Amino acid sequence: MTSCQPKALILDFGGVISRTLFETHDLSEKALGLPAGSLAWQGPFAPEADPLWQAMQADDISERDYWKTRTTEVGKLVGQNWTEMSDFVRAARGADPDAVIRPEFRSTIAACKSAGIHLAILSNELDLFYGADFREKLPFLTDFDVIVDATYTGILKPDARAYEQVLQELGLPAAACVFVDDQLRNIKGAEAVGLPSVHFDVMDPSHSYSEALRLLDLERTAP
Repeated sequence: MTSCQPKALILDFGGVISRTLFETHDLSEKALGLPAGSLAWQGPFAPEADPLWQAMQADDISERDYWKTRTTEVGKLVGQNWTEMSDFVRAARGADPDAVIRPEFRSTIAACKSAGIHLAILSNELDLFYGADFREKLPFLTDFDVIVDATYTGILKPDARAYEQVLQELGLPAAACVFVDDQLRNIKGAEAVGLPSVHFDVMDPSHSYSEALRLLDLERTAP
């Protein structure tokens, strides 16, 4: 990338922007009125103890399938027949979703805005998982020039058309952008269309964001 041409940072939503539901079991249990330790699945933080996560990583089930199962399980624990991921998220995080946003994300978008870097979100299930009204509780979303959500397009990453759509809406070539996602399949899909990418590590978000900014020829300031 050259410094004179427009650039963009394209982010997945989910664990890239906020602390994952795996990381906030204590907050979820408190919000749902569950005893401490009720939610034991740990996904990428303890994959050996989460067979369902392993099945998702092996592409035996989709990410949507994983969270549908977890939503049903947690719903039963609180005596609810939840059928949508948004039911779970609203109950667990609805009061103050802004509280679980990663500080590294905030400092990164601040650096991008200061440098004139365009911002975009490319999500497979933003409104499906969180509910359309969830956006109103996250004022930083107004900083994003483009939001492409497969809840409405029906085109899921790693389908090449998903990346092509966000690039088209940004009006930029793939080489002028950096894409960040925590799912390897989606990173491979981005790389297949020539989109520079960072495989986000939920256990080391600071390093992942620093790498994204390095690819954009920026340096991240401390959160």
